Amino acid sequence: MSLFLNIIKVVAIVIVALFALTFTVYFFNLDMKLTAAIYPWLNKQYDKVKRDQHL
Repeated sequence: MSLFLNIIKVVAIVIVALFALTFTVYFFNLDMKLTAAIYPWLNKQYDKVKRDQHL
């Protein structure tokens, strides 16, 4: 029974930690801040792509 309770505790701790992490990302809008930081690099890569100009 002790092993079962330890597994439940570990699962609960992992779930709470993941919730805290996702809530922090949401609260501080970190996903869009990361996107804004890599946006110039993404544009540079996108601008190098060869395109067919004929419609």
